[in-house]
Amino acid sequence: MIWQIGLLIIDLPYGIKYHMRARLIYREKYIYADGAIREMVLWQLPKKSSDKPHGLKYRLYYGLADGTCLVRYDNETGKGDHRHISGNEESYAFKNVENLVADFLSDIESARRLENEKAD
Repeated sequence: MIWQIGLLIIDLPYGIKYHMRARLIYREKYIYADGAIREMVLWQLPKKSSDKPHGLKYRLYYGLADGTCLVRYDNETGKGDHRHISGNEESYAFKNVENLVADFLSDIESARRLENEKAD
């Protein structure tokens, strides 16, 4: 995007051109007693696109206190909706935000159960 103000022509940086119009609609960060972190961030995009037909950009993360990512859901440009479970990436069939959060929380429960079994 190029703006012209009088004789001054400004070519805006990449981030302003392509990302500034998204509106943050939800942000939550929760730290578990064991130090694990759950973070959910969702933005409403100004328009739908082929790889974001729902008009949302999101990042849902769960990881251990040491920074190891165990569960992540996101829709990175060019990849569409997908999730990462213990290092494995797979496509995710987005239905709505409620299902997205429910699936994410379910995967966190499974990951925490597995971590607890490893510790025993």
